[in-house]
Amino acid sequence: MASSPGFYRLEMDHHENDNNVLMSSLDAETVECSLDMENGHASISKFWDDRNDVFLTWEDLGVSVPSRKHGCKCILEGLTGFAQPGEILAVMGRLDSNTKQIGQVMINGHKQPLAYGTSAYVAQDDVITWTLTVGEAVYYSAQLQLPNSMSMAEKKERAEITIKEMGLQDSMDTTIGGWGSKGLSGGQKRRVSICIEILTRPKLLFLDEPTSGLDSAASYYVMKKLAYLAKQHRMTIIASIHQPGSEVFQFFRNLCLLSSGRTIYFGPSTAASKFFEMNGFPIPSHQNPSDHYLRTINSDFYEDMERGFSEKKNREEVINLLVRSYKSSVTCEQIRSRIGEICSQERAELSEGRHSNFIMQCLVLSRRSFVNMYRDLGYYWLRLAIYIMLGLGLGSVFYSIGSGYSSIQARGSLLMFIASLLTIMAIGGFPSFVEDMKVFQRERLNGHYHSSAFVVSNTLASAPYLLLISIIPGAITYYLVGLQQESAHFIYFALTLFACMMLVEGLMLIVASIVPNFLMGLITGAGIQGLMMLSGGFFRLPGDLPRILWKYPLYYIAFHKYAYQGLYKNEFEGLIFPSDHHGGPPYINGEEILREIWQVEMGYSKWIDLVILFGMVFVYRVLLLFVLEIIEKFKPLVREIKFVSFRQSKKELTNAHGNNKPLDDAR
Repeated sequence: MASSPGFYRLEMDHHENDNNVLMSSLDAETVECSLDMENGHASISKFWDDRNDVFLTWEDLGVSVPSRKHGCKCILEGLTGFAQPGEILAVMGRLDSNTKQIGQVMINGHKQPLAYGTSAYVAQDDVITWTLTVGEAVYYSAQLQLPNSMSMAEKKERAEITIKEMGLQDSMDTTIGGWGSKGLSGGQKRRVSICIEILTRPKLLFLDEPTSGLDSAASYYVMKKLAYLAKQHRMTIIASIHQPGSEVFQFFRNLCLLSSGRTIYFGPSTAASKFFEMNGFPIPSHQNPSDHYLRTINSDFYEDMERGFSEKKNREEVINLLVRSYKSSVTCEQIRSRIGEICSQERAELSEGRHSNFIMQCLVLSRRSFVNMYRDLGYYWLRLAIYIMLGLGLGSVFYSIGSGYSSIQARGSLLMFIASLLTIMAIGGFPSFVEDMKVFQRERLNGHYHSSAFVVSNTLASAPYLLLISIIPGAITYYLVGLQQESAHFIYFALTLFACMMLVEGLMLIVASIVPNFLMGLITGAGIQGLMMLSGGFFRLPGDLPRILWKYPLYYIAFHKYAYQGLYKNEFEGLIFPSDHHGGPPYINGEEILREIWQVEMGYSKWIDLVILFGMVFVYRVLLLFVLEIIEKFKPLVREIKFVSFRQSKKELTNAHGNNKPLDDAR
């Protein structure tokens, strides 16, 4: 028989009073286990003997995400806790991206940004240069992260030790794999990602699902090694994790259980079972504790939970009961007291650790990028093959172009195709650019190197391949068609093609940094180049272009203008063609053709056009660096603008409850 509302309220009150009594006994044990400085954790003075220790605390932490339905959705609400050196804190509960944070997050009692060398983050997605082997990936990273004071032999030794710690010594020469290429399994890639970030033995390490993709044995040994490293190097480790095995669970000193953005429990992992038992949800025999905790606090399904032997409660009631039980406990007060003790200690702010200098970063990144470009067939080799086929096609279509009057238009069309339609095919390498940008963003997030080192190294590594692509297909086309035969003219032709290739690559890298989506990036890059081609001065002569937008400014900022005019000057200057004007001069020279037919600016030489093109190459690379820096610095600001304040979101939640809206919709 269903209980009446009055009886139900009394019954709830009775259980809550029981919980308060039960929690008092639990609190004594919890405090003894987690906050008793003699038995549980080391004393405050002992903790602070090591001046390099890092304590992380957070108070009343709230995180919100945008919601089209309600404007703001709170996924974390009022969280308070801490993480200490030598321990692993497990966070069990779902998190989200693109979040706005409120509340205080303190490092050693100071509000400060994370510093390189003292913190590292292993993301859930394993973004690694897929053409490298395990040994190469970790060793290149060691050369980037470890300081110049360490010799190459010491860096290599550190890389090998770290690889062995993650159980990857048998896969040293195995390619990471990707893009249809077989390589490591998902679990092995996960371990490589961890390897890369623990090379410096960071004092503060964040792990997003470190056991994702690992089998039970690999999960056990990885977490065992991380627990050992935490104690050995006094690392503070925070790991979000789903469904850890019972053997893995024992490596977590502290546990933070979350449900619907609220704290269900924070304290020693060994005391969590008693907390649930005291509230009427004991762990069944032979069941993994973490599975029981997650099943109890799961809010996605509405199946009732058994409390004790006869009573059943729906999920929302269970979660609310556990939240109130924890908030009213002495443990919660002791956690806040512990945070106050940590923050009261006088500690200097974290200083950035040492890593390799700028020149070393450029050299290592250039070498790694060069290897990646060499092994990735889709990066340049496929393009080279296509360019050779196009070169043969152009050579056969315009074969032995001759020197008649009709060849004037044919030469112009050929040079236009080479400078625009041939170079636009560089967008075919966009998928590889996107992968490069993903690796850069992951490594830059952890401070492995400067953005400028990435731009310089990418330019240096790609230049030989682009030069090769410019010379071989260019020579095939140039000599089959029969353009000017002097070597100086061909060198200019190849250099112009090379500059155009560099420009398009720079443009596509900028697009990849702003629009990481593959399809949208291709459309954006092709659209920009299409506008430049229209205003370049071939499809519509410069004097006929509309002055607004097309002439000013597109005509002058499009690299096609300088490529067309430089190639025209290179080809037509010094040549004489028969005239088709009856009654006029029988011949027309190249200079007249340039002025009257192509409307080329003759006030400067073709070499100025080439200089302008290479100047634009430099400007595009500087613009790429500027965009990368802007995205890094202003992305949090843009994110801030997108979100409503936490107070407003709480008000919306209150209003939603007042209007009897479903709790999940309100949240």
